[in-house]
Amino acid sequence: MEMLILSVLVLFVSLYYLFHMLNRNASKNEVHHHHQLQIPPGSSGWPIIGEGLAFLMTAKRGVPEKFIGERRIKYSSSHSKSSSSCKVFTTSLLRESVAVLCTAAGNKFLFSNENKLVHSWWPNNIYTIFAGADKPETHEESIRLRKVLTPFFSPNCLQKYVGIMDAFTKRHMDVFWSDKKQVQVLALTKMHTFTLVCKIFLNVEDPAVIAKLEEPIQHIAAGFISLPINLPGTAFNRAIRASKQVRKDLEEMVEQRRIDLDRYRQTATAADLDESNNINQDLMSKLLMDTYSDGRQMKETDIADIANKLNGLLIAAYDNVFITLCSFVMYLSELPTIYDAVLEEQMKIADSKAEGELLNWGDIQKMKYTWNVASEVLRLEPPNPGTFREAMTDFVYEGYLIPKGMKLYWSVFSTHKNPEYFPDPKKFDPSRFEGGGPAPFSYVPFGGGPRMCPGREYARFTILVFMHNLVTRFRWEKVFPNEKMVTTPFLLPTKGLPVRLYPHSSTSSL
Repeated sequence: MEMLILSVLVLFVSLYYLFHMLNRNASKNEVHHHHQLQIPPGSSGWPIIGEGLAFLMTAKRGVPEKFIGERRIKYSSSHSKSSSSCKVFTTSLLRESVAVLCTAAGNKFLFSNENKLVHSWWPNNIYTIFAGADKPETHEESIRLRKVLTPFFSPNCLQKYVGIMDAFTKRHMDVFWSDKKQVQVLALTKMHTFTLVCKIFLNVEDPAVIAKLEEPIQHIAAGFISLPINLPGTAFNRAIRASKQVRKDLEEMVEQRRIDLDRYRQTATAADLDESNNINQDLMSKLLMDTYSDGRQMKETDIADIANKLNGLLIAAYDNVFITLCSFVMYLSELPTIYDAVLEEQMKIADSKAEGELLNWGDIQKMKYTWNVASEVLRLEPPNPGTFREAMTDFVYEGYLIPKGMKLYWSVFSTHKNPEYFPDPKKFDPSRFEGGGPAPFSYVPFGGGPRMCPGREYARFTILVFMHNLVTRFRWEKVFPNEKMVTTPFLLPTKGLPVRLYPHSSTSSL
């Protein structure tokens, strides 16, 4: 019996030793293999600026896709003679070595490996501008924030706001568009978008408070892509000071809302509290309620944290929506057949409403063609060209080593204007989004994976409600027929997009 036990022990030790040696050799082989691999082909460009200037210049000329397309061709010889086979290259942007993934498969790879092989990365500019945000958001913090944002921005929640959005947009059109022969679309869409964001996110309608927030927020956005020189008079310095001011104002709002919620909790009945969870709560209140939900007392740091989150969310919802509205208005002015089809769909909805009746969730669902047009606008003129990730560990992609710490960049222009995914890519064709739509991961204006833009449905509702009210009232033509949307470095109309308005009762004069 003892011999049997001894034999078993010897066998076990032998197997353990064999397994250990095999595993050790495999690790050595893997390390050796990684040492043999090369990073993707590419160029570091000029000292300090890298290839950032070339990146910006192609965007300014209205052909941002060329930066990627030209490098795909240039580095394709590393694989084969076919230019389409180059799937990743390296460049230097923001003083970082960056791997650019060039295909829909590359988009899928990054989105599906979030917090596994890669995580979100932002330039130091962002952390410097946002006071108190001197370190990246942790995975746990990101999950907690999205637990609040996801239900708030879901169609089920946002449908409660459709009537509010419609009433607000009608008032805006009555005051700033009706009885006007000519308007500046950029200025008005900025005003409309930011005022609506303040209403939905903060429950703030006071024009003085909104104006106090809007100007510094524009400075913050400009600072994101400025040179990081913190000297008086520079865009970066203005952005830092503006961020501090907005944060201070938001902290005061959050503190007052906390006091109001405390008072309400102390006096409300259980039924009142239950009802308050189902009515139109703004985003600030939702964030405060989440901070309370873990049972701990609200601290100053919690208030500052909520103010920082609101600061970033206001900028994201503001910039992306007004830019898309400008692009939408511009394309409809250039494409009368598309305009007529949008008008036909929207007039059917308008004619089905009783006098004074506001749009509802069902009406939004009927705007299928209009949203296809908006989707084509977002394909051709995406307000957000892409974002960065950082490698959490060494890994191999398409036969190349991506070392830990290397930055990666996915760009909508890898696919949006690529004929491999969108035949005749410069043609404006809303039918691309009928049926099954584009190939998976080829159309990514809102990103993808766990970090897909949580506000995509909010953007959809805002755009559709605005365009419904605009096209059912007016036709328009550009004052400057050749005006275009150009990235400088933000996507904007070159002259502010002034248009002449022709109310439908007098369209015969157009």
